[in-house]
Amino acid sequence: MKNRRFQFAIVSASTCLLVVLMLGMVLGRGNAAEDAYRHFAVFAEVISRIKSDYVEEPDMKNVTLGALNGMLEAIDPYASYLSPEQYKAYLKSKETSKAGVGLILARRIGYVGVVDSIPGSPAAILGLSTGDVLETINNVSTRDMPLAYAEMLLAGDPGTKVDMTVLRWRRGTDAQQISLVRAPIQYPPASAKMLPGEFGYLQLASLEKGKVKEAAAGLRDLAKQGAKKLVLDLRGNASGAPEEGIALADLFLDKGLITYLLGQKVSREESQASAETTLWKLPMVVITNRGTAGGAEVAAAALLDNKRAEVVGERTYGNAALRKALTLEDGAAVILSTAKFYSPAGKAIQDNAVTPSAPVAEAEPSEDDEDAPPILAPPEPKPDQDKTLQKAIEVLTIGLEASAAEDNKRAEQAAQQQENERRERIQRSPPLVGPPPPKQ
Repeated sequence: MKNRRFQFAIVSASTCLLVVLMLGMVLGRGNAAEDAYRHFAVFAEVISRIKSDYVEEPDMKNVTLGALNGMLEAIDPYASYLSPEQYKAYLKSKETSKAGVGLILARRIGYVGVVDSIPGSPAAILGLSTGDVLETINNVSTRDMPLAYAEMLLAGDPGTKVDMTVLRWRRGTDAQQISLVRAPIQYPPASAKMLPGEFGYLQLASLEKGKVKEAAAGLRDLAKQGAKKLVLDLRGNASGAPEEGIALADLFLDKGLITYLLGQKVSREESQASAETTLWKLPMVVITNRGTAGGAEVAAAALLDNKRAEVVGERTYGNAALRKALTLEDGAAVILSTAKFYSPAGKAIQDNAVTPSAPVAEAEPSEDDEDAPPILAPPEPKPDQDKTLQKAIEVLTIGLEASAAEDNKRAEQAAQQQENERRERIQRSPPLVGPPPPKQ
């Protein structure tokens, strides 16, 4: 495991070397032409040194490809460079609807990483989650693999199998071989139910088209059942366009800025809340975790910055942008973010994510044996065992400041209990007996 992670570090560092040399041209604004020539000169010299002094004759095509992908990953973990052949296959795959395994992907340390898996999908059933890394797909290394190409490899006919080597990063294990059977992806419906104490609970695992309408129906139903306070659970919600997040936030905001879109060639486009679409004006909180991404982040940021709701849970993933395929002269293409969605406070969501006002860390999966089979997804915790949900209810009941004070009190009590247990162990321990004194 240590050797594999060391290799990951070396590969990442080598890519970053080339990336740093090129980013000055992309990010610099003063004396842009001069900076561009200077950085290209350094880059060309590094390439020359690699070609002439590396321990063996390098494959310059792979060196260049690594530099391109490293640069794209450094500025946009969702970007892809596709060769002419790959781009043709990409366009063809967009025309046909196929089955998949339910993974939402991003670049990570030069490989393909998992943002999250769609609930109920083959990947979710097997327990693939945020932070896992796909080292190979069907025996093809994902090192420098375009993200869009990886998504193509995971798609296919229903019932067919895809083999992967997965590094379960959060579980502290070495890579494992797993197989998933492709199936039509079914996005879970919005779930609305009453909790004790007039609390309404609305869970959205996806923001694909139609899910905001389901959320609206759930809100109406909760209001009829007498809900006075609401918990909006967006954990693991990583699919769906940012525009759906705007529509979701609009159900709870009657005025104010929801988000704005801005890019180098995209003028600022603001999305304002409308009172006509507001369905819920009572107190609420939002729950997020590291698998919350895209439209769900747009909604969470809007509700937090407009002081409409506190956000409880973990920092979100960071992914809300407008992406386009930009074709090149040779028929290749770069799929790149051309504009980013910003929170009302002016922070780019893709760069900053959403930080909860009441952070609660989710329990990490237990560490596996290196030879053990992949862990299946753990069962959903019951409401009374879900500490993040309990924290959200506490914030709704007594407020954020009082809840923080309760956290401090609980931490002090836990520390005191540990100290008492330590003292009890010392008292129960037999006294240390030294050697008898020497005879006179």
